[in-house]
Amino acid sequence: MKDKLTIIKVGGKIVEEPGSLTSLLKDFAAIDGFKLLVHGGGRSATKIAAQLGIETQMIEGRRVTDKHMLEVVTMVYGGLVNKNIVANLQALGIDALGMTGADMNIIRSDRRPVKTVDYGYVGDVKEVNSQALATLIRAGVVPVIAPLTHDGNGSILNTNADTMAGETAKGLASLFDVQLIYCFEKAGVLRDENDDDSVINLVNRDIYAQLRNDGIVVGGMIPKLDNAFEAIDAGVSEVIITKASALNNLLSGTHIK
Repeated sequence: MKDKLTIIKVGGKIVEEPGSLTSLLKDFAAIDGFKLLVHGGGRSATKIAAQLGIETQMIEGRRVTDKHMLEVVTMVYGGLVNKNIVANLQALGIDALGMTGADMNIIRSDRRPVKTVDYGYVGDVKEVNSQALATLIRAGVVPVIAPLTHDGNGSILNTNADTMAGETAKGLASLFDVQLIYCFEKAGVLRDENDDDSVINLVNRDIYAQLRNDGIVVGGMIPKLDNAFEAIDAGVSEVIITKASALNNLLSGTHIK
């Protein structure tokens, strides 16, 4: 029987505000068994870039990462945000280790090819070193992974945190009984985006197709659910999309089967 592993992905807004971060990390620390955290930090990167006089360019919600922006996100994601989370987890008695994909070669990616848009130094995940991560996890270490990968040739690449969480879950599914939880500001997949009480508790492929056809699932929720179903196909036992404040009540939120 495989050991259980809980992988939490949490959005930037939640980890960038002291109150929500403290609450989240207390709930995360209370999770039984092995665990791993993947985080974002986009708002902090935008703020620091502005202070340095570097313009932020977004296309369809995705950050264009030129050389100067790459320096910013590396500092902010891999430094400021990551180490703040690690320090707070240590204060809660969790032996956390802050990492990027370059550390121990845990996540390698390819630079995204230029098609209609040149996103710059952005990586699409190619390989997860699941054995290296498993060794750390089984030694009692809790990895805290920033949304940065590397290409194996010396370049850091900015990488979508949702994708990193999904790919990490897929890579570890052969070694652990993996539960993947996406935490963000909403209570789950909603029938009405303005009504937190309209959570759709269960989504399978047929329901997902109908929700997209009806225009209920749109925008950023589409890649979240696409990542979720890819994870299920790769052997992840369950994916949950829920509000960060509901991490201690996993019966809530949307469960993907």
